[in-house]
Amino acid sequence: MKKKETKEYVNNKEFFAAMIEWKILVKEAENSDEGRPPITEYIGSCFLKIAEHLSYRPNFMNYPYREEMIGDGIENCLLYAHNFDPEKSKNPFSYFTQIIYYAFLRRIEKEKKQSYIKYKCIREYDKEGILSEYYREDYFSNNKEREDEEVIMDHFNLNDNDIKKFTPKKKKNNKKKGTLDSVLKDDKNEDSTDK
Repeated sequence: MKKKETKEYVNNKEFFAAMIEWKILVKEAENSDEGRPPITEYIGSCFLKIAEHLSYRPNFMNYPYREEMIGDGIENCLLYAHNFDPEKSKNPFSYFTQIIYYAFLRRIEKEKKQSYIKYKCIREYDKEGILSEYYREDYFSNNKEREDEEVIMDHFNLNDNDIKKFTPKKKKNNKKKGTLDSVLKDDKNEDSTDK
C-alpha cells in the first residue's frame, strides 16, 4: 500500500536552513555593534502560515478575536526569533509553534479579563434595575451570551483571592516581627476582633 502523502504548509528543512542563514547575519551584526537585521520574507511567511494554521485548530477557531491572536503570535515570533539556537534544536517549526500557542493563550486570557470588566460594569450599573428590559434583551440576544457571562464572571471571581495575595498589606504597628511575644499578642488581638 502506498503511503498517504501529506502536504506540508511549512517545509521544516527549508525553514531551518533559512533560520541558520539569518542567525549568521544576527551574529555578524552583534559582533559589529549594528542593529539586528530584519527577518527574511520567507521566515516571515513561515510565521504567518504557522499562526494561521494553528488558529484553525478546534480549540482556537471559534474566538471572535482570532485575527488578534494571529497578530500576537507573529509579533512574539519576531520578538524572540533571535533566541532560536540551531545547535540545540533542528526543528524551528515546533519552536515557533510553541511561541504562537502561548501567545494565543495570553490573548484569550486578556480578552476574558476585558469581558469580565465589561460584564462587571454592566452588573454594577444595573444593580437597581436601571437598564431597561429592552436593553437587556438586546444585549443578551441569546442564552449562549448569558452562559458566557456567567462562566467569565465565575472564573475571575474565583481568582479575586489570588489578586489579593499580591496587593501590599498595610502595617498594623511597628512591633518587631518574629518574636514570640509579638506573635502571641497579634493572635490575641485577632481572636478578640473575630468575636
